[in-house]
Amino acid sequence: METYRNEEQMQCLAKSEGCSVFRMENATGEGTIAMYELFPGVMLGFNDFHMDYFDSEFVPQKHVFCIDHCREGRMQYVADEDAYAYVEAGDLKLDRRLTHTGHFEFPLAHYHGAMICFDLETADAGLAAQMKGFPVSAAAICQKFCEGKYPRVLHGHPMVEHIFGELYAVPEQIRIPYFKLKVMELLLFLEAAELPRRIDEPAYFYRTQVEKVKAIGHYLTEHMDENITQRELSERFDIPQTGMKQCFKSVYGTSIGDWLLKYRMNRAAVLLRENREKNVAEIAGMVGYDSPSKFAMAFKRVMQMSPVEYRNVIR
Repeated sequence: METYRNEEQMQCLAKSEGCSVFRMENATGEGTIAMYELFPGVMLGFNDFHMDYFDSEFVPQKHVFCIDHCREGRMQYVADEDAYAYVEAGDLKLDRRLTHTGHFEFPLAHYHGAMICFDLETADAGLAAQMKGFPVSAAAICQKFCEGKYPRVLHGHPMVEHIFGELYAVPEQIRIPYFKLKVMELLLFLEAAELPRRIDEPAYFYRTQVEKVKAIGHYLTEHMDENITQRELSERFDIPQTGMKQCFKSVYGTSIGDWLLKYRMNRAAVLLRENREKNVAEIAGMVGYDSPSKFAMAFKRVMQMSPVEYRNVIR
């Protein structure tokens, strides 16, 4: 199976029969992983991260097959030689962890989802022991979806959402047996799923592009009070404007303009709460708005209330 051990960043919070909860922390935030051993060779984990990245001493076994479901947020993964792609809410990623080194990156600084790991040397026997005559082999599913070394991603399939939507809301008293049933249901679905003749490859971008786009994101957060055009960003960071827009949307899940608007308004919300001696016009200037009325309109669009209403409600 996989190991997630990093003594400097990770500690075991609780351990009970069949479940271990780990907490990890670094300079960018914190997260938790709840791991359940369902039966020999099959583990289910729930990941909740509020951090930019996490490094684990990741040691995948030779014959591991993992299925990751993204419930919320975004996660970066290696999609080709020196290139990255991203999973988003509703995506199902299947892979053998052949290109993964234990470094997890979350461009939105949060990620929530589930992970099912199969030890292909023992999982099928474990499944058969749970249900006599169970017709699906985890090894066969792995072979079906993971012929190459890079992950395969299924985007927003309704059946996937049905299976995992129920997985996240299970009463504690039936949790383990219900988890077992849902894992079997997922395998049955993947067994029956027909792969399209033409596989649409995910949009991926090379490391240099991703690094420049992340630098742009950082630059914008540090210069919120400035109005910088996308052309100026393209020239400053030496990246073609069209490629910059495409890569930014892949990394952050939205356009530069929408991302910056939400970032500014969330920052403004913090300033409104913590700097009550400053008026709305001053707060507007701190997040790049010369016009208080335009700021108020933008704030209401994002936060569903005016700056004054927000300050009065949030105390």
